[in-house]
Amino acid sequence: MEVEFTARHVRISKALRTQAEEGLDRMARILGKTAHASLTFGAQRHLQTAELTVKARLHTIAATGRGTTMDAALRQALEHAEQQALRYRDRQRATKRLPKEEKVLAAPPVARPKARAAQPEPDAAGNGHQPGSTRKKARASIAVHSFPARAAVVESHIVRTGDAVAMKPMTIEEAVKDTEFRDRDLLVFRNPAGDMYVLHRRRDGQMELVEIP
Repeated sequence: MEVEFTARHVRISKALRTQAEEGLDRMARILGKTAHASLTFGAQRHLQTAELTVKARLHTIAATGRGTTMDAALRQALEHAEQQALRYRDRQRATKRLPKEEKVLAAPPVARPKARAAQPEPDAAGNGHQPGSTRKKARASIAVHSFPARAAVVESHIVRTGDAVAMKPMTIEEAVKDTEFRDRDLLVFRNPAGDMYVLHRRRDGQMELVEIP
């Protein structure tokens, strides 16, 4: 990696250059040897600064380190730049692996299942396919359940009629005969004493008499 050093009101020692070159060599193994770096040292009162810029083929890294000594400022700048380089490399690897992982891990679409052809049974000789035999595709039926959005409300139907009321008093025997004659299942009547009754036919066919108090 090519490195460009710049000093502003400070002196770059040989040990400082060696430290910078070692740190940038580690970054070159991450970003590639074609990357270019520029390192600027400066001083602000009692604070030493190191500004590092690394330009790779598709990415640029900028990091700044500050410390009481030039060595500490350079170490901080190199650490920040190396962390950025590692994150950039991880993103690049994840982007390259994504299409391949999608092909391997993606599940087949549920809406368009493919039916496999029925495999022929082996014959006596152990062959998997007999001459002249045709393959049939296996089809699977899928039950689809649909539920109403709201519960259905069944309304009772009321039919008004006056045929079920006897107009004249009658005995119980007469009420049973009248019900059979009219072919009805319900009859409301009064007996000669003035008591009111309800006569109706149950589901089992028997006639039931209800006295109204």
